[in-house]
Amino acid sequence: MWFMCYCMVEVRIEFDDDEQYERLKELKTHRGLTWKGLLLEGEKKVREDTPE
Repeated sequence: MWFMCYCMVEVRIEFDDDEQYERLKELKTHRGLTWKGLLLEGEKKVREDTPE
């Protein structure tokens, strides 16, 4: 028997200032992403740029 667990985790991000928030919000909107999507795109870029 298979059981699936859908866990929802909430992440709180504290920005240094309004400018930083607005810059990221503009990038998110321009790329058509959600906050989750922007975070995952950032993860992908870090993994590409970081040798293991």
